[in-house]
Amino acid sequence: MPAEPIAPPSVTVDEPGGRRARRLVTVLALAAVLPALYLPGLVHDFFDLKIYMRAVDWWAAGNPLYDYVQPDRVQGALYFTYPPLSALLLRPFALLPLGLTIAVFTVLTGIGVVVTTRWLLAPVIARHGLPRVFTLTVGVLLVLAVESTRETITLGQINMLLVVLILADLLFAVPQRRRWAGVGIGLATALKLFPGIFIVYLLATRRWRDAVVASATAAGATLLAAAVAPGDSWRFFTHELWATDRVGRTDYTGNQSLFGLLSRITAPAEPSRALWLALALLVAAYGLWRAARAARAGDLLTGLTLTGLVGALVSPITWTHHVYWFVPAVVALTDAALRADPATPAGLRRRRWLTGLAVGTGAVIVYGVVSFHDWGVAPVRTDSPGEFLVRNAYVLLSLVLVAALPVRRSDAPAESGEKSRQLDRSPE
Repeated sequence: MPAEPIAPPSVTVDEPGGRRARRLVTVLALAAVLPALYLPGLVHDFFDLKIYMRAVDWWAAGNPLYDYVQPDRVQGALYFTYPPLSALLLRPFALLPLGLTIAVFTVLTGIGVVVTTRWLLAPVIARHGLPRVFTLTVGVLLVLAVESTRETITLGQINMLLVVLILADLLFAVPQRRRWAGVGIGLATALKLFPGIFIVYLLATRRWRDAVVASATAAGATLLAAAVAPGDSWRFFTHELWATDRVGRTDYTGNQSLFGLLSRITAPAEPSRALWLALALLVAAYGLWRAARAARAGDLLTGLTLTGLVGALVSPITWTHHVYWFVPAVVALTDAALRADPATPAGLRRRRWLTGLAVGTGAVIVYGVVSFHDWGVAPVRTDSPGEFLVRNAYVLLSLVLVAALPVRRSDAPAESGEKSRQLDRSPE
């Protein structure tokens, strides 16, 4: 009898249709999880935006802007705490129905998320040949999932506007030496002061002209607001700016700064201001030193990310919606992990370490520190190690990243004109 034909070995082929199906399932799964993540934040009911609108209405009626006060169950008395320029920017929105204002803020935040995520991911997609639409879609969904974005949207905050201004400057205008380089940082600083840390970063990286433009823009915008509202401007910069009790309890878990961590250790007593200042100066000096080294090596993303994390740590008040800077940190970690060569033992260990840090950071910022906890209204004192870790998760993670965020080699010539010889590496 003739021999039975031998079947050829089976070969598994990853058909394009199969890849598309898996990508679609991934996108749908992420989109399906988002509503559950946003449910806890619905209790905010755009609380901050409503305070802004009521304060601006109060101001428009002829009352002093910084006399407006609104009680809060957790934080006590809350006031309008932004510079007068922000009040002028918000004033036209007070003419709109509140529901329309909420819709406009939400849509603008969503647009800001899409735009900035594209800016961050486009170089990584090009460098590693990743599927563009799929990677961008997943990236946007993940950024929408993190707690800082959820809190920004559900509270009605303006943080994404500031992020757009800062990233437009530091990713495009500054490296391309545009005439308007520094304007975005200057405007952001005039609106909310916190972005002023990026002017320090420009000085640390010896971008003298850009630092001057940013400072002049911030000063010019502030003086313009002072011309319109001289009394409120004088009061803000001579008194209200320094009154941290106006923005809420410093020991509240939502305050993820070094001062917040110290406040939770010493509550109900105030922490030592001298100790806080010493720690803040130490962190700022080290973090900005690393940021400047990263910028000189051509790694602009790591430089600005380190600066944002430093700003969050040293500010007396850093609410969870302020800490956007974990997002570019995850992008930088992911890119560095993909660059590591898994064919060598050292490269494989590096890839595993960086991937673990990226995934761990992503998990922490999606779960967050306030979304799924009711921390109550009593003064906080963290006694157990577990509670200490949970209540200070962003502070501790920021410190880890300031020390461990890798500086990646540049694909372009360094600013000195020599080709960068910096290899992907852990901190210096």
